[in-house]
Amino acid sequence: MKTIQRYVFGSFLTSFLLAFLVLSFVLTIGLMVQIVGYILSGVPMELVGRFALVCFPETMQWTIPLALLVSSVLVFSRLSADSEIAAMRACGVNLLSVIRRPVLFAVAMTALGLFINNEIVPRGHEVRRNLAKRISVGSGLELLEPGRVIDDFPKVKIYFESKEGKWLRDLVVLDYSNRNFVREITAKKALVTGDGRDIHLDLHDMTVDPLDEKHPGMARAALFQYTVKDALKDGNYNRKEKDFRFFEMLQAIGKAKAHVARAKGPTKKGTERYLAKRYLSDIQTEFQKRWVFAFASVCFVLVGIPLGIRAQRKESSIGMAISLVVALSYYMIVILMSSLSKNFRVEPEILIWLPVVACLALAAFLVPKNL
Repeated sequence: MKTIQRYVFGSFLTSFLLAFLVLSFVLTIGLMVQIVGYILSGVPMELVGRFALVCFPETMQWTIPLALLVSSVLVFSRLSADSEIAAMRACGVNLLSVIRRPVLFAVAMTALGLFINNEIVPRGHEVRRNLAKRISVGSGLELLEPGRVIDDFPKVKIYFESKEGKWLRDLVVLDYSNRNFVREITAKKALVTGDGRDIHLDLHDMTVDPLDEKHPGMARAALFQYTVKDALKDGNYNRKEKDFRFFEMLQAIGKAKAHVARAKGPTKKGTERYLAKRYLSDIQTEFQKRWVFAFASVCFVLVGIPLGIRAQRKESSIGMAISLVVALSYYMIVILMSSLSKNFRVEPEILIWLPVVACLALAAFLVPKNL
């Protein structure tokens, strides 16, 4: 019996690791494209490295359950197609004892998922957003590239021939801040500096045409300071519910419930009580979503094993199709309930558990019939 258990669990574990690596690669393609874009844009490697380091763990909340589902369906469909399941039954082997180790492994992955979803993912989300702000603000001046028109700033287009440190050569600025005319500014050279969200250009040997509405002609100056307002994004990041870790989330939910209890009057749109209930529903749904994502591991294994046995085919295509349908159904319901997080009247924090209940009910129906 132990030999059979080790054989089945070894196949299951090998398939899980391979599926985990493949799914991790697929789900991080978009992230890698974003990282390459930062590198090509001249963002410092230190920021790029930290950005990548905190983003990769976030994919584990998806890859672990999906890898468990794929491995469950593929391994047990192969055992069924090779008549190994039939041989075990003929020898009087209890199949429930055979699937014990994969199920226990799924329970362990559920516990790991709870830790990842409540501690690592919120921390990674906060760090990633902060780094994105630092990249846009701290590296904004470094991303000014010579030889192309820069139209990333509001109501301003900038072009310059070459760049030496913070000095820009042969600069042309088109100012669209006035609706009545476009102001063209040229300079032999300009010193660029940042001040909060603004960019300052100290223009040397500059011309401006027109100067303003009252002076439509051209003007010249040996030195003039021109400011591009709100050129860079705000570097301050305000923490959101997704950044709250486990105990912070519990505290936030407790405060939100107290706020609802203090709020008096009818629950009409726009009232204090209405807004308090919306916030409570939103934060509770976010908290419950983390648990539902973690429970996907054990749900997918309990459903995947009997579905794999029923597949009765050796090809992996049918197993992948089954895995895709189960995973899509599960996550589509979670995403739908998450989108209704502020609609407290439908209680999305409770309805978000529907895929877990559905999977357990399906497993309760399939397991006795196939094992």
